[in-house]
Amino acid sequence: KQWYQRRVAITAGERMYRNQYDNDVTVWSPQGRIHQIEYAMEAVKQGAATLGIKGKNHSVLVALKRASSDLSSHQKKVIPIDDHAGISIAGLTSDARILSRFMRTECLNHRYIYGSPLSVARLVSSVGDKAQTGTQVMGRRPYGVGLLVAGVDEAGPHVYYICPSSNFYECKCMAIGARSQSARTYLERHKDEFGNVEDLGELIAHALRALRDCLPADTELTTKNVSVGYVGRDVEFTMKDDDDVEEYLKMIEGDEKKGGAASADPEQGAEDTMETQ
Repeated sequence: KQWYQRRVAITAGERMYRNQYDNDVTVWSPQGRIHQIEYAMEAVKQGAATLGIKGKNHSVLVALKRASSDLSSHQKKVIPIDDHAGISIAGLTSDARILSRFMRTECLNHRYIYGSPLSVARLVSSVGDKAQTGTQVMGRRPYGVGLLVAGVDEAGPHVYYICPSSNFYECKCMAIGARSQSARTYLERHKDEFGNVEDLGELIAHALRALRDCLPADTELTTKNVSVGYVGRDVEFTMKDDDDVEEYLKMIEGDEKKGGAASADPEQGAEDTMETQ
């Protein structure tokens, strides 16, 4: 009996030693990692794919929409922030609502005080600062959502990526979410072309071709599963959903689909369980 009790205690101690570093966001592992942040970044990988592209005069966001069941509507993935900025999300939608409300408040306060739009870089920096506080306070958790921010200011069009670690990066183009590697391959192949594209329609067509590569082989982009958002030097942030997207889908009809080979994604099961968007 004493041997059994001692063995149970040792086993429990081994299990506690293995898991004690991911119980709270303030605990570092011996390898210098914060596991809670890594788990939040996994939630982004399980959300529906979205991507952003920056052209010469415009920034474009496109996103796959997902419905939790056949009886529900598709989840909104592109969110307007101000006349000059908007975001698309991959991850927990509830966390995205909190951050989008914060971003709107920051833009509104700046317009009220200074009478001008908030620069995109300062907006993204303020979101990063807010997200970082959740990574160093006991009892809180990181935001489990990745944001692509498209905006335009005096410096021109911008695309930023904000990840759950509270790091943010300005990008020529970026894709996040489930199966987004296929989209990134397309973007890397054509990234040098985007900066010279002046036509908004051509830029949206590039974005939709990249997004289509994230789909399984037997699935196509339709007006029901894709959203488009864009902003430019002389164009306020605009969202296109449902039938409004059809004109852009016609631009890529007949083009060869490069990706979509991995129809059975091992992350897809967890994706539905997590209810990430």
